[in-house]
Amino acid sequence: METHKGILILGEVDGEKLAPVTIELLGIGRKLSDQLNEPLGLLLMGEKIGGLGQEAIAYGADVVYMAEDPLLKEYNPDAYTEGVSQHCLKTLPSIVLLGHTDIGMDLAPRLNARLGGGLAMDCQDLTLDPSTKTVVMTRPIFGGNAYARTVSRNARPQMATVRPKTFPPALKEDTRKGTVLPVEWKVDPSSIKLTVAERIKEEAEGLKLEDAEVVVSGGAGIGGAQNFEMLWELARIMGGTVGATRRACDEGWVPVSLQIGQTGKVVSPKLYIAVALSGAMSHIVGCLGSKCIVAINKDPEANIFSVAHYGIVADYKEVLP
Repeated sequence: METHKGILILGEVDGEKLAPVTIELLGIGRKLSDQLNEPLGLLLMGEKIGGLGQEAIAYGADVVYMAEDPLLKEYNPDAYTEGVSQHCLKTLPSIVLLGHTDIGMDLAPRLNARLGGGLAMDCQDLTLDPSTKTVVMTRPIFGGNAYARTVSRNARPQMATVRPKTFPPALKEDTRKGTVLPVEWKVDPSSIKLTVAERIKEEAEGLKLEDAEVVVSGGAGIGGAQNFEMLWELARIMGGTVGATRRACDEGWVPVSLQIGQTGKVVSPKLYIAVALSGAMSHIVGCLGSKCIVAINKDPEANIFSVAHYGIVADYKEVLP
């Protein structure tokens, strides 16, 4: 364990930019790095991403490792798992951080199986235990009704996926100095067992659900597609967008791209307005990171009230107009 040192962030690239969650991870990573007095590294993988190295340094990285290969342009479980595990075995980071995104949720367990570390998923807080200098990883359990604090006392690396928008983005300092290093590993095409046959981009009008600071979400109690217009109107007034439960999407009232929950999107807006939805655990896990949850439901026993900061017991049609 003594040979492991430093923090490594597995970054994501959004087009030609650092993904927002990567900038957020650089913020908390920098804080932990300063407390430990150990270096902060960022591993970027993709094709033609060399221009992002200096930007990552400006956001707080001490060392940026660049793995450029045409086979890394899109996420591939086989290629990423093999490459990242090789890199970690060579550099021996003490802490590895990923975003709790589609990529992070798939990659983190694979890496943990290879590296034998300790992994906590969907963390909403990361702090240091001052006595042991280990990371205390806090995550919701039981549908958000409790929180678990996980510590990997002996296994290394300590790994965590962090929910987007949990931490503020790192501040950019263009005068920061750091090092950009090419990674000396190439992807062996024969090692790739899974290939992407086709990629269909999700088309969404207006504000992306994951980026919205205000989300107005409807459930089965809305009663139909026409009634969702009330939610759209409220969302437009507040500068937000609309989300929905699985039931509302299955009924065809709104597109499945608006589904929030265990089998949908995970959102962390400043304000989440839950309208006529009961609060099934599978839905709550998708909105639990919201800074403020306001629930509107005519059933005073609805489970959504157990996680809401404010509750209104009434028919939504009497409240929203």
